[in-house]
Amino acid sequence: QVRLVESGGGLVQAGGSLRLSCAVSGGTFSSYTMGWFRQAPGKEREFVSGISRSGDSTTYYDSVKGRFFISRDNTKNTVYLQMSNLKPEDTAVYYCAAERHFGVVLQSRAHYDYWGQGTQVTVSS
Repeated sequence: QVRLVESGGGLVQAGGSLRLSCAVSGGTFSSYTMGWFRQAPGKEREFVSGISRSGDSTTYYDSVKGRFFISRDNTKNTVYLQMSNLKPEDTAVYYCAAERHFGVVLQSRAHYDYWGQGTQVTVSS
């Protein structure tokens, strides 16, 4: 059974940084496209960033471009989201997800097969 476990969330002041990690077990990590999503209270879960199987292709939601950076280490079965210059509107539960069929970064959560439990990120003003 594939399992995704996020870590690295927390409380940070506006302008600060956090690094999220998502460790994947039980499957073939290098065969998954990986994505980060977030969900704020009362809002839909939205795509934040995604990375291809090899890591050579990345995609970002417009509001995080230039501030967030996604990467992966296929030797450690882990995907990362480095978040800088955080803003209060970045406050949300952040989820990582794995997609095993299409091989390209997709922004619709419906395409992802496996999900983590989420990690809370709170940015104070």
